[in-house]
Amino acid sequence: MGLMKSWVQTANSATCPFPLNNLPCGVFSRGDADPHCGMAIGDFVLDVTALEAEGLLVLDGGPLLDVPFWNAVMEAGAEVWASVRAQVMALLQDGASKRFLVEDHLVPLHGIDLHMPFLVSEFTDFYAGRHHATNVGTMFRGAENALPPNWLHLPIGYNGRASSVVVSGTDVRRPWGQVKGADHALPAFLPSRRFDIELEMGAVVGVPSQGPVTVAEADAMIFGYVLLNDWSARDIQAWEYQPLGPFQAKATATTISPWVVMKAALQPFRLSTPPREVPLLPYLQEPGPMLYDIALEVALAPEGGKETVICRTNCREMYYSAPQQLAHHTTSGCAMNAGDLLGSGTISGPDKTSRGSLLEMSWGGKEPFAVAGGTRSFIEDNDTLTLRGSAKGDDYTIGFGDCAGKVIPALSDPYAR
Repeated sequence: MGLMKSWVQTANSATCPFPLNNLPCGVFSRGDADPHCGMAIGDFVLDVTALEAEGLLVLDGGPLLDVPFWNAVMEAGAEVWASVRAQVMALLQDGASKRFLVEDHLVPLHGIDLHMPFLVSEFTDFYAGRHHATNVGTMFRGAENALPPNWLHLPIGYNGRASSVVVSGTDVRRPWGQVKGADHALPAFLPSRRFDIELEMGAVVGVPSQGPVTVAEADAMIFGYVLLNDWSARDIQAWEYQPLGPFQAKATATTISPWVVMKAALQPFRLSTPPREVPLLPYLQEPGPMLYDIALEVALAPEGGKETVICRTNCREMYYSAPQQLAHHTTSGCAMNAGDLLGSGTISGPDKTSRGSLLEMSWGGKEPFAVAGGTRSFIEDNDTLTLRGSAKGDDYTIGFGDCAGKVIPALSDPYAR
C-alpha cells in the first residue's frame, strides 16, 4: 500500500505522521469550547463530532461521537471502526465531492489542547520485552538467573491504576515513598531519587469480553495502539516489590500519546514474534503475525536545554504480542472492558543504545550517560522525557504524536497540614 492522496495537502508528505492512511483518534478543544472527538490529518484535526452532528458521518447505533471520548465507538465493534475510517477517508480523499462541507471542520493542530482520547477502564502492565527482562534480571540476579523460570512460558504482568493514566503534556510530580535504609537501618520516607521511564506500547481494548478468549479473538478485540510511558520509582520499587510485585513505585503516572492509531492503519506493518526457545502452551500460540514494525525513540531535554535522543529501538523486539497478553489476561475468566489499557512492558533492543529505561541505560546508576549539558543516571527535576514512534511505508509514515511529560519537583512535605 502506498500513500493515499488527500485534498488536505499537508497530509501528502512522506514524512507527515498523519496521512490519510492513518487517521488516528483523539479528543481536542480550542479555548473555552467543549472537547470534541477528532481525527488527525496533515497539520489539522478533523472535528468528527461536528461531522456526525451534521449528518456527514453516520454510524450504526449513533450518535456515538457526542461525548468527549471514543469509548462508545470502541465498544460498537469492528464494523463501526471500519465504517468510521471508510467514511472519513471518502470525505478527505483527493477529489472528494463534499470537500466544501468538510473544510469548515478542519482545525489547525497548532493552538489546540489535546485530552485523554478514551476513558481508561482498567490498566494492566506487562513485562514482555526479553532484552529488558534480561538486563534487569542480570543486574539483580546475575546473568545465569536473569529470566524468572516462568518468563519464557507466559507474559508476566500486574494490575495497575487506571487513575494514573494521563495524556501527553501532563506534568509528572516526583513521588515520595518508602525506600530501603542503609545496611540494616530502618527504611526512610523520601522523594524518589531513582525516578525512571519505561518505553512501551499500549494496546487499547475496544470490544468487551466475558471469559477466556483465543489469541485471534483477542486481536479482534483491540481497537488500536498508543505510545506509553510507565513512570517508575526504582528505589521505591526495590524495597516494596517482594513478594507481590510493583505497587506504589508504578502508581505515580502513566503517560500515553494523545492519538490512538487504529489497528487497521498498522496492518501493513505486522510482523511475527521471535522464534520460541521454549514451545508455548497451545492457548498462547499465534495464528499469524501479531507484532508491528514500529520504530521507537526516547529523548531527554533538561529545562531550557536541547534534547538528546537517548534510545532508539523497535516494537519488533517484543517477545509477547498484545493479543497474547490479552488472551492470557482472560484465562482466569477475567472480564475485559472497552477502554482497558494494556502496557507492553519496556521495549529494549539488543545493544546499549536501544535500552528503553534509564535503569538499563545507566546500568543501575553505575554508568551515567551523556545528555546535552551533562550526564544522567536517572531523571532530574524539570527534565522532559519524550517518547516517539512511527511505522514507515515506502512513501508514507504512520505516527502517534509525542508522548511527553516533564518531571516537576516533589512536594516539600506531602503530609504538611
